[in-house]
Amino acid sequence: MSTHARSVAVIGGGVIGLSIAWYAARDGWAVQLYDPAIGTGASWVAGGMLAPLSEGWPGEETALTVGAASLQRWPEFGAHLQKFGPSVFTTDSSLTVALDSADAQDLATIAEWVSAQGHELQILGRAQIRELEPMLGRGIRSGLMAAGESAVDNRVLLAALQAACAASGVELINRAVHDLTELDTDQIVLSAGIASPKLWPGLPVRPVKGEILRLRSRPGVTPAPSRTIRGSVHGRPAYLVPRGDGIVVGATQYESGEDTQVTMAGVRDLINDAEALMPAIGEYELYECAAGLRPMTPDNLPLIGRVSERVVISTGHGRNGVLLTPVTADATLALLNGTSLVEVKGTEPERFAAVKENS
Repeated sequence: MSTHARSVAVIGGGVIGLSIAWYAARDGWAVQLYDPAIGTGASWVAGGMLAPLSEGWPGEETALTVGAASLQRWPEFGAHLQKFGPSVFTTDSSLTVALDSADAQDLATIAEWVSAQGHELQILGRAQIRELEPMLGRGIRSGLMAAGESAVDNRVLLAALQAACAASGVELINRAVHDLTELDTDQIVLSAGIASPKLWPGLPVRPVKGEILRLRSRPGVTPAPSRTIRGSVHGRPAYLVPRGDGIVVGATQYESGEDTQVTMAGVRDLINDAEALMPAIGEYELYECAAGLRPMTPDNLPLIGRVSERVVISTGHGRNGVLLTPVTADATLALLNGTSLVEVKGTEPERFAAVKENS
């Protein structure tokens, strides 16, 4: 065997870049990972929901296929990470609730379509919901239960991935890359979130701001739900994700350039929506308000594919970065090794004309 390991530079230190670097190092690649502030971007502010089934919608087959393929990989992925820290999982199911008849109809539509694609979802009535999650609001009409749609603590995940990279021999380099010509590795993986288009012009990735609240439990408060709770309040999507020490409430969505300031209006909406789902949530300590920039694409699907003999793109995961981490790592490693992963068909960057022109 040749003594010269193939080398790859991964640009971006969020959950996607870290997991790709870890997988490549385990596969025998010499890996360098570049990021001026590893583990602090959109991944640091994520809710950590793994909910591709209950977010399914007729016509969005690719999103469901890719999301379900990644969800299926999560138990094994999480188990491997347990060598490097505590368990990343916080819940093992999700419940999407409807507060009005239009939302209830949407849940029925999702249940019917997703079940027809071969996945199991269950519609619950008011009484069943009260029995499962008595702390939820009395105005809730119906719910959609997805067993197996777990959630993870994004910050435990980031710490475990960094430890896994270090243990596997990844060279973590705390600096920005301004031009791909600076790098002398055999291959390059671009996973830099909203910074990706600066390094590969034409990538249709734009920043979409999302604010979250982190709440901490206090003695005597109403217990948190035992599963992820999602709902639409006044047309705004809202979620409550239990954590070991409290609840994460999310998430707003604004097109506001690269602004990461948390706004009063954003916090007000999150609190109002959270109280509509769980009236007693006001008892909790509000200990963090944060905003991150999700790397969104025009069709809300990631960009995973080779754009030149040397460059693989793996970015644009929008609000599903944590969910899509395992399948993206598998797919990117396959591309580095000259093959492809059928589960991510439809995410190729060249589906956009601007990328074709630049490759």
